[in-house]
Amino acid sequence: MKKKYIYRFNPHTLSYEKVEATLRDRLKRISSTVLLGIVLGVIFTVLAFQLIDSPKERMLEADISQYRRALASLNQSMDRCNRVLSDIEDRDSAVYRTIFGASPVNENKRRPVPQDYSKLEGRACSKLIISTKLRVDSLEQRLYAQSVSLDEIYKMAGTKEQRMATMPAIMPIRKNQCKIVSGFGMRYHPILHYRRMHTGIDLTAQLGTPVYATGNGTVQLAGRGANLGGYGVAVVLNHGYGFQTLYGHLSEVSVVPGQKVKRGDMIGRVGRSGLASGYHLHYEVIQNGNKVNPVYFFFNDLTPEEYDEVLETSSLENQCLS
Repeated sequence: MKKKYIYRFNPHTLSYEKVEATLRDRLKRISSTVLLGIVLGVIFTVLAFQLIDSPKERMLEADISQYRRALASLNQSMDRCNRVLSDIEDRDSAVYRTIFGASPVNENKRRPVPQDYSKLEGRACSKLIISTKLRVDSLEQRLYAQSVSLDEIYKMAGTKEQRMATMPAIMPIRKNQCKIVSGFGMRYHPILHYRRMHTGIDLTAQLGTPVYATGNGTVQLAGRGANLGGYGVAVVLNHGYGFQTLYGHLSEVSVVPGQKVKRGDMIGRVGRSGLASGYHLHYEVIQNGNKVNPVYFFFNDLTPEEYDEVLETSSLENQCLS
């Protein structure tokens, strides 16, 4: 067997001397070589995992990129759906419900119900997934609210003829027997001597001029009723579908509570009872609990030119009669 030699440094002679390698020396050399190989192997493996993707990782990254593109496309589709739905919602509130005198949809019903999205966190696309899920939930809630609203409008359309008959759509005094002297809005009160909200219109007419129901309904109050302030002798009609009308400062009434009346039936006569400074009728329209401008409901009695003139006259700020 061929002998192996190694060189060792001799500190006494300050030179390298050739000596025969022992088994320990051989094992030490082999161990050093193996250890170096292991260290280099570990370093190479770590660098390979850090810099070079495995086939499985490349497949997962391709899937994630595809999901991101799909979510981005879904969000673009939802943008289009939101624009269409917003247009339907606007028409619902501004057109359909206005035609039937119904209140707009409560915006709270269109808002999504709060949900827990924590289970979607901690993923590669968590923010995109959560924002997309939130938009889907919002769109779903708005669609549901709009579906309910359209069902309500469909039911209203089935009773359109009855609703139109009950709506206060004429003047309470014949247009050739009265004149609008004060409109809806802030006005100066002739007896209380300060500006306050005038919640109806004042139509001046001669004492005893007939006053008519402006729509089909039921007499809710007739005479000197409680909680009517300074309206004196008055009549309140409940027309249903959220509408009521009030006729104040009458000289007498010709109906009783609970009586059914039709549009055009006489319910009383012009007077100056209560806090009034002259003979006139104070007329109010209440829609869903809110007092609104009665002039907007005179469309059955007036031509477009007459309507514009009445609207302009009623908008002037002056002293009311009550």
